[in-house]
Amino acid sequence: MLLSLLVIAAFVVAYSNGANANFKGVASLFGSGTTSYRTAVQWAAVTTAAGALAAAFLTGQMLQAFSGKGLVTDALVTDPVFLLAVASGAALTSSLATWWGFPVSTTHALIGALVGAGWIASPEGVNLSHLWKTFAMPLLLGPVAAIVLGTLLYSVLRPLKLAPDHRTRTLDALHFLSGGAVCFARGMNDTPKMAALLASMAFWADLKGLLLVAVAMTLGGLISARQVAETLAHKITGMNPGQGFVANLTTSLLVVTGSIYALPLSTTHVTVGSLLGIGIVTRQAHWRTIIPVLLAWITTLPCAALLAALVYLGGRAVF
Repeated sequence: MLLSLLVIAAFVVAYSNGANANFKGVASLFGSGTTSYRTAVQWAAVTTAAGALAAAFLTGQMLQAFSGKGLVTDALVTDPVFLLAVASGAALTSSLATWWGFPVSTTHALIGALVGAGWIASPEGVNLSHLWKTFAMPLLLGPVAAIVLGTLLYSVLRPLKLAPDHRTRTLDALHFLSGGAVCFARGMNDTPKMAALLASMAFWADLKGLLLVAVAMTLGGLISARQVAETLAHKITGMNPGQGFVANLTTSLLVVTGSIYALPLSTTHVTVGSLLGIGIVTRQAHWRTIIPVLLAWITTLPCAALLAALVYLGGRAVF
């Protein structure tokens, strides 16, 4: 029963991740009026699934990092109660944020859940230096790098007429390709983080776990993405097709780099950071929405930590 609950919880994490994050790569397509919501969400599903499948061959280091090995004691890494607590804490946090329309980081939720359940299980067993070096530092630098790179790319490409304010056939093609690249990179970056929850289970280890996560992410993005889609497409900043293309280009460059080098960048932070960089340059940033989103980012980690700790205590009492 415990292992079945773990599989269900991992599926829910992946489903909520898809609902919250799949649209991030195509938000600019919808927000700039380049395509409809339906076309955008379908393109996101196809390219995210492709990235998730690519993760089976390209991101083994990420799978190991999010197993908890090095962050918590080795005994916890294979403890089903601990893994169930991590999956449940991340799933509940991501699901609540998606319900409210906040684009949050599943990466943050998973890290918070790992730390929260780890501290309750073994207060002396959480490796804080590993937490900073492997997880916290890349997550903090990601949105800053996105703001800077997005600002620079737009400042360079616009005068060269490579990011025009109006739609052209070439720009539309590039915009779709860049959106697909973001979704592909996100699928490749996020899938092993969630599949790591199943890595200690013989049947679901490696490819089967990755496939389960890929299916759940795809379904979540197709069925439950609308709330977050509206926030990303229309409430962060006004944008035209050229600006949307630059935001996607920025995100894809950073997230692909993070996937290759096993840096757990948050696609959410990078996507919003790139949109915000464009919004700052154009003075179209919607701060009334951005500030609550930033607050949601801050609360994601402690919320997931608390929920995972409570589930761990409950799980220990029952099992």
